Amino acid sequence: MLTSLDFIIVGAYAFALLGLALWVSRGSSGYQKTTQDYFLAGQALPWWAVGASLVAANISAEQIIGMSGSGYAIGLAIASYEWMAAITLILVGKFLLPVFLKLDIQTMPQFLEQRFDHRVRQVLAMFWLAVYVFVNLTSILWLGALAINTMTGLNQSLGLVLLGSFAVLYSLYGGLRAVALTDILQVTLLVAGGLMISWILLDRIALGEGAWRGFEQVMLAAPEKFDMILAPSNPHYMSLPGLSVLLGGMWIMNLSYWGFNQYIIQRALAARSLTEAQKGIAFAAFLKLLMPLIVVLPGIAMFVLEPALEQPDQAYPLAMTLLPAGIKGLVFAALLAAIVSSLASMINSISTIFTLDVYAKVAPNQDQSHLVRIGRSVAVAAMLLAMICAKPLLGNFDQAFQYIQEFTGFFTPGIVVIFLMGIFWRRMSSAAALTAAIGSAVFSLALKLGWPALPFIDRVGLVFLLCLALSILISLRGNSRASAGGIDLAAIEFKTQPSFNFSAVVVLLILLALYTTWW
Repeated sequence: MLTSLDFIIVGAYAFALLGLALWVSRGSSGYQKTTQDYFLAGQALPWWAVGASLVAANISAEQIIGMSGSGYAIGLAIASYEWMAAITLILVGKFLLPVFLKLDIQTMPQFLEQRFDHRVRQVLAMFWLAVYVFVNLTSILWLGALAINTMTGLNQSLGLVLLGSFAVLYSLYGGLRAVALTDILQVTLLVAGGLMISWILLDRIALGEGAWRGFEQVMLAAPEKFDMILAPSNPHYMSLPGLSVLLGGMWIMNLSYWGFNQYIIQRALAARSLTEAQKGIAFAAFLKLLMPLIVVLPGIAMFVLEPALEQPDQAYPLAMTLLPAGIKGLVFAALLAAIVSSLASMINSISTIFTLDVYAKVAPNQDQSHLVRIGRSVAVAAMLLAMICAKPLLGNFDQAFQYIQEFTGFFTPGIVVIFLMGIFWRRMSSAAALTAAIGSAVFSLALKLGWPALPFIDRVGLVFLLCLALSILISLRGNSRASAGGIDLAAIEFKTQPSFNFSAVVVLLILLALYTTWW
């Protein structure tokens, strides 16, 4: 697929990224990085780095290829994952970030110990480490290598090793600072490449009359692809069950991912102030509004151009074959940017949780430089482990993205209950938190086996309600007073800047316009 010009462009991107990472990672002569420097970028990230890094960490091969495939099969309705994330980010910035930054936490498990006890911290820390290594990191590696194999013919195992090695190479020395400050390059490339492929496909549909004319023709040729709320008769209703998408379980999934996920929230915790973090959150929300143009629209356009593909996930790779030389290299570099940024973000979060929540507890009183070395060693070890496990875990799955959703969806409802109740209800007990975590898995498995016709999103919402009721019951039976670790919300400043409030209103109005237009 790629010409010499394309390979030159991809090579230029790789060298530019490495050079930028080394430049932003530099420090004063003789200065030894602390854990705050390495894991939280010295808590000095500006808003644009926070926002860009949030989106760069989120968008990877499974989003670009998988959501384009869903756009091909389902249509614009799959964009709800992106658009609802925008309003979720605003809620996180308004109601959750002030709490986390006031408590000056470095990790999500640390918050759980402050609010509950060390048992809750250790259980959730080990859970997140297992998920990050054996679900998230392996899936990003596997799907990224699969994408490279499809587009270049490179052996998938070799592609997997190259991706992992490159991600470690540019992020290992500088830690989160190297990842976050280079993500502005990654996001710029991702947005530019994504918009370019959409423009070219639409212009091709319009026979050279422009992208807007092509968009009009797509709407005329495939109007069913622009239904945002699917009816029960729709063959894809199980994936996106109508109004439940807007009113049910997707809120739980989004809150868990954007609000309580170390892999994501670590960027906001590293901001230089609450105001900067909230500006970054608002910036990320606007970028999420833009994402369907990059990850969904190409799939819909390919449905019009090639309506008989055997597999929907072939849509994006096939779309790339239609691009001219040079542009193809730029778009391929954008795809690589999304993959390596997610890989680097993931290994940084793995090393953060292991070092601060596990190792520092069993080996206390270690100096800062020792902890940083442990963090770097863990990052390398996690990547090697994921490389070894990627094929055995994912090689037999037709839809690796579904594997991710199903596994994490078993635990998501309980995690949201633990954090929301832990923050906003002072009587939530440690026993109730542990019960919610266990109950989430038990209820999810029972519903999956006993009610297989229940859509995945609806199951997440129902399990959330069950865990919520169970945690309230156990808390009320266990104590009649506020927990000792309960958060004094009166001491938290929830008032936000006018610029943030304006951004929130604009995001909400854009979402209302989008859903009203394509209801």
